Amino acid sequence: MNLNIEEILRTLTTAAKEFAPRFLGALVVLIIGWQLIRIGRRYIKKYLESSKIDPTVKPFLETVIIITLKVLLLVSVVSMLGIATTSILTMLGAAGVAVGLALQGSLSNLAGGILILIIRPFKVGDTIEAQGVLGVVQEIQIFNTYIKTFDNKVVILPNANLSNGNIINYSREPIRRVDMTFTCGYDDDFKKAKQLLQEIVENHPLVLKDPAPNVFLQQLGDSALHFAVRPWCKTEDYWTVYSQIHEAVKERFDREGISIPYPQRDVHLYQVSK
Repeated sequence: MNLNIEEILRTLTTAAKEFAPRFLGALVVLIIGWQLIRIGRRYIKKYLESSKIDPTVKPFLETVIIITLKVLLLVSVVSMLGIATTSILTMLGAAGVAVGLALQGSLSNLAGGILILIIRPFKVGDTIEAQGVLGVVQEIQIFNTYIKTFDNKVVILPNANLSNGNIINYSREPIRRVDMTFTCGYDDDFKKAKQLLQEIVENHPLVLKDPAPNVFLQQLGDSALHFAVRPWCKTEDYWTVYSQIHEAVKERFDREGISIPYPQRDVHLYQVSK
């Protein structure tokens, strides 16, 4: 079969002339659209921050909106090139199945993120303990949750693990019980020690009257008597109450002559005559 080079060149030139305007138009739309999405993202973020939407949902919603806009832009650009939309959807469907099989872990994280937003085991600003991490929730995204620890480290936890694991939420309830243990020596007046502990917690300004604080002798230890001290306070006052009561007990016990013993053992030596 003889090939007519001139005819082939003429066909290619005609096709190029017909396709070039569409390609250039699609390229211009892609560039302008991408820039508009970048600019729009700032306004979307600003709008979400000023709205009354729950802070927990805002980062998730922002990401979904941006991804949706980018997908719509790409579909529009491909349509401008003359490719049928039905073909695009078919290709996206086939690609989605392949990607879904390859990214099962990411899809699990996505499902976990949606589950977290629906069930709401925690929200942004809550102090939680999960997956061996203790800190404050900074952001809940589609695939991951960002937690800032108390030593200022940011830990990124996959949402799949969070949604399927145990979570301790320290901020969920408005009040918390502060569990503390104090000791006194066996030679001290334990009733006086108990009375002093009761006075300290009852007179603390951040300790709640209802529920009433509880002080009781918990254990007869090897070297000391152990008292359980159980006051209640607002959740945000927990560590303030914890530290201030410890300081107050040390000062008051020293002033009243109540000892705070350390672990000790009595060793008896026996001389055996031969």
